[in-house]
Amino acid sequence: MFLRLAIVFLLLLLPFDLLAAGDRYGYPIEGAYEATILGTPPQMIPVYPEKIRMRSLVLDVLPERVKPPIFFYDTGLRCTFAWQKKKAPLVFLIAGTGASDRADKLITMLKAFYHAGFHVITLPSPTNANFIVSASRSCIPGDLTDDSADLYHAMEVAWEKVRGEIEVSSFNLCGYSLGGDQAAFVAKLDEDRQVFNFRKVLMIDPSVSIYTSITRIEDLLKKVPGGPHQEGIFFNRMLSRFSEYYRSSNFVTLNDEFLYTMYRERLFSSEETGGLISLTFRINLGGMIFASDVMTNSGYIVPKNKVLMQSDSLYDYFMVSSHLSFFEYFNEYFYPYFQSKRPGLTIQQLAAAQSLKSIEGYLANTPKIGVVANENDFLMGPGDLEYLRNLFGPRLKVYPKGGHLGNLEYRDNLEEMVAFFR
Repeated sequence: MFLRLAIVFLLLLLPFDLLAAGDRYGYPIEGAYEATILGTPPQMIPVYPEKIRMRSLVLDVLPERVKPPIFFYDTGLRCTFAWQKKKAPLVFLIAGTGASDRADKLITMLKAFYHAGFHVITLPSPTNANFIVSASRSCIPGDLTDDSADLYHAMEVAWEKVRGEIEVSSFNLCGYSLGGDQAAFVAKLDEDRQVFNFRKVLMIDPSVSIYTSITRIEDLLKKVPGGPHQEGIFFNRMLSRFSEYYRSSNFVTLNDEFLYTMYRERLFSSEETGGLISLTFRINLGGMIFASDVMTNSGYIVPKNKVLMQSDSLYDYFMVSSHLSFFEYFNEYFYPYFQSKRPGLTIQQLAAAQSLKSIEGYLANTPKIGVVANENDFLMGPGDLEYLRNLFGPRLKVYPKGGHLGNLEYRDNLEEMVAFFR
């Protein structure tokens, strides 16, 4: 609940820029940080028919899994399934970092594909608590190879559950952000397993290096007043500023007009906007670490062998986990686990494995894989966009703006996304 409220407030704090007249690409938000958090204005998101044959799938991916009492509500991996009455291609959609199978962006993509005549199955990110609890074999998310193998297994279980209900002409795969990177690794795994023989695979705003991208997110917090150790004070100050402005204005509801008015007042700097993105990431990361720690009984946050019950307060654990940086998770928790599994593994080798470069030979010679990126995606490191251009050539589509995923729901982007699979 706190995470949901926090994200809502973050969305309401940020400025909105309009595109200069005459620009051929009509997505309207200029700033990379602003686009990332505000996304696409509602009037620029296509309106699809309301009637969709859609239902939830709850999958028993790991039948032997014993779940701690604190996760009493988790009855299986949650996916969303939309189907056509006739034979049609099926597309699996992989969510981005921390997102569930019903994330807003994922459901918009589902609607776009469904409207175009596809069967669709959405999957949560392996960094989502539901996936960690119900589908991750190690329960330690973050490794592209392991997480993609878990995703592939979940897809097999999902397909087995629905295959008697639909006719499928081909299998396809699409993911955004971290899900985009995972789509590439899943596709490579499928070359060996050949369960699906994916016809087309699309990566939307992937990272060249996960480690580099998260480093750039963490660096945003260093730019806010007081630095990364003052995130609580910074967030409270942003929230207070928002509340004061809302009380002093004439608005009754929090809507688009209110956002535009806040933009005109220029209440927040670019550094503050970036800091809010980093704080949101920290909150997501905290939820992931908590779920992983409880499932593995590692004693990293929750004392080892402590059994959390439904009635136990989680506030203290939330506060501890949300203040952990990615580097603390990587160095103190993630790396020791993989080093124990792979003796001699160095931190540098593990970080390098979380990169498209580790499978670039496959990606360079696989015509079925396409990539979408934004020129001003701040998660790209120096030379990353040029690397994608050299690796994918004409299979790469670059939009002039959109930040990270900000333009994913924009009508032109959705049309071209669907066209790629046709």
